[in-house]
Amino acid sequence: MAPRALQLQTIVSQPFEENTYVASLEGSQECLVIDPGMEPEKILDYLDAQGLAPAAILNTHGHADHIAGNECLKARWPNVPLAIGRGDAEKLTNPDGNLSAAFGGRLISPTADVLLADGDVYRAAGFELEVALIPGHSKGHVVFIWRGSDPWLVFGGDVLFSGSIGRTDFPDGDAQQLTEGIHSRLFVLPDDTLVLPGHGPPTTIGQEQRTNPWVGIPSGYRPQR
Repeated sequence: MAPRALQLQTIVSQPFEENTYVASLEGSQECLVIDPGMEPEKILDYLDAQGLAPAAILNTHGHADHIAGNECLKARWPNVPLAIGRGDAEKLTNPDGNLSAAFGGRLISPTADVLLADGDVYRAAGFELEVALIPGHSKGHVVFIWRGSDPWLVFGGDVLFSGSIGRTDFPDGDAQQLTEGIHSRLFVLPDDTLVLPGHGPPTTIGQEQRTNPWVGIPSGYRPQR
């Protein structure tokens, strides 16, 4: 049986131009909502227009611009599990930790229903997502790798961007950890693997290896394969 086609929508939330991803498989009314941002009404409008309902809400990390829509989605679908990496779970209910306090807000998300660990496989809406812990931007930051498409997909949050990487100047940031994580967890994936970042346009693993000035060949990186 041929795999069902991926249906993917990017919803950009202001003021940080954060990417929320809604992923579903052809013929299914269930979807994943990844990193619901600060304009959740846009997400609800899209879901209603497409006749979709979330089977899971996934947070790559606990910064405010990636979790602000959690409350709205959980209010609409209270039984849908909210999942986040174990190391970032406390940020959901800590405005200082999720950085909203620094911008004059006191954002509090519902608590997580599922705490994810490195190496877990999370299954929902027909997807099997490999969970990879890549700290450095945030201590509990995870990415979701889906090998069910050609090319593979990475829902990458704020780890690797087109031509850049996530900030490491936050309280639990670490530039060395982030660089090592990108090299050991992402740059080992096939070159055509599509990276869907938390901000900005998509890119590929091969493109970032070749051209990224922070972690690619221009920075001194030498591919190990």
